Amino acid sequence: MNAPISHAIDPSLRAYLQAMATLTPDTVADLRPFLAEDVRYSDPFNELRGGDAFLSVFHRMFEDCIEPRFTLLDVASSGPTAYARWRMTFRPRRWPESAPWVIEGVSEIRFAADGKVAAHIDHWDAASQLYARMPLLGWLLRQLRRRLSAE
Repeated sequence: MNAPISHAIDPSLRAYLQAMATLTPDTVADLRPFLAEDVRYSDPFNELRGGDAFLSVFHRMFEDCIEPRFTLLDVASSGPTAYARWRMTFRPRRWPESAPWVIEGVSEIRFAADGKVAAHIDHWDAASQLYARMPLLGWLLRQLRRRLSAE
C-alpha cells in the first residue's frame, strides 16, 4: 500500500495498514500482534478464523504471486469499522511471462475493544478480475455476460 496513510485515522488502523503496506514473505508473521485471537478473515475464496489461518492466506499469496504490490487508494472509518480501498498488482506464478494482473477491492476491517483486528473481510469481484482472465473459464464468463447483458 504505497499511498501515505493519513495521521487523521485511528492509530490502530494506521499501524495495521502500515504493516500491510510493507508486507513481504519475511514479515507476514509481523501481522500477528495486530490480530485478535479468533480473527475472522474472508475473501472470495476463504472463510477462516484464527491468527494462523489468517497468516496462511498471505503466505499462500506470496507462493502463488510474483511481486504482489498493494496500493492504498482510500480509507474511511466509522467507530470500530474501517474500509480501505486498494489495488493489487501481481503476476501469477503459473503465467510468469504475463503482463501484471490488477485486482481492485475494499477491505472491511473491524476492530475489537482492545484495538486488535477482529475481522478483515476483502470484497472484490473474482469473476471479472480473475476468472475472466483464465483461458477456458474466461471465454465462458464472457459468453454468459453477453447473454445476460441489458444491451
